[in-house]
Amino acid sequence: MRNVDRTGARVLLALDQDPLATTVALADRLGLARNTVQNRQHRVETDGTLAPPSVRVRPERLGRPVMAFVTLEIGQVDGHRTLDEISAVPEVCEVHAITGGADLLLRVVARDSADLYRVTRALLSCSGVLRSNTMLSMVEVVPLRMAPLLREMAEDGE
Repeated sequence: MRNVDRTGARVLLALDQDPLATTVALADRLGLARNTVQNRQHRVETDGTLAPPSVRVRPERLGRPVMAFVTLEIGQVDGHRTLDEISAVPEVCEVHAITGGADLLLRVVARDSADLYRVTRALLSCSGVLRSNTMLSMVEVVPLRMAPLLREMAEDGE
């Protein structure tokens, strides 16, 4: 996997600002050759640089306005089985292996508090899960973003 360079950062930033822009429009806007933009677009679409489009969908538009972060402590069992079971819960949007007092940090969504309770119970029923701790997100203050990093790379060329 190749790191994004200055030109790639410029193309990604332009796509972040206008995801439906054509290659020709991007090339004109960036002052780059169409082939350069087209090659960069193809590269980031195939090398894993871009996340799947579903990541952009807002959970509240899917009837899941409640967001919570759940930490799980897991026992010494088949970790792949545990992760497969956790991943099978549709409301689990993200899972990170972490350090500290827990083993996993999950971002989950739910319809309401009763539904969040159901999701938590489903997670606790997964193989190897010993304990959970749920933290309700009151409001998203700064959403997941990459534009500031892209802007810095596009300007500095790092």
